[in-house]
Amino acid sequence: MIRPLAILLLLASPAWAQTSGDADDGVTVTTDGQGTLITSPITGESALIEDLPANDVRALSAEGVMLKGLDKVSGEVTDLDLAKGETKSVGRIEVTLGDCRYPEDNIAGEGYAWLTIRDPSRDAVIFEGWMVASSPALNALDHPRYDVWVIRCTTA
Repeated sequence: MIRPLAILLLLASPAWAQTSGDADDGVTVTTDGQGTLITSPITGESALIEDLPANDVRALSAEGVMLKGLDKVSGEVTDLDLAKGETKSVGRIEVTLGDCRYPEDNIAGEGYAWLTIRDPSRDAVIFEGWMVASSPALNALDHPRYDVWVIRCTTA
């Protein structure tokens, strides 16, 4: 009976130590309908982080996308510029752009593209979905030989 209780106390003590040290760090955080107010315990300065309503973020559709393709066996890197509906090859796979969208205030880094990637030798779609430029691993192509990722949307 004592052995399970001792094990339980040993397992719980690291979690208790982590939470008790963070509870009194002196930072004051206040949330209201306008945003979150954070006050520093050292300087006493405050910063307001305003809430952003979901409808205020607007995504614009671009004319095309810039992609990179990698052949993992040969190490060959391919740059692709695709327009909407256009298909190009990376090695033995074909990449088709459905759409590329970006927030109206950040075309360079936050683009996301709807791609369809096919393997014509197997007559199969190996990827279909959104790829995000700033987070390439979020929804990545899972292929043993090829890798494709979005660099940015293009407007010209």
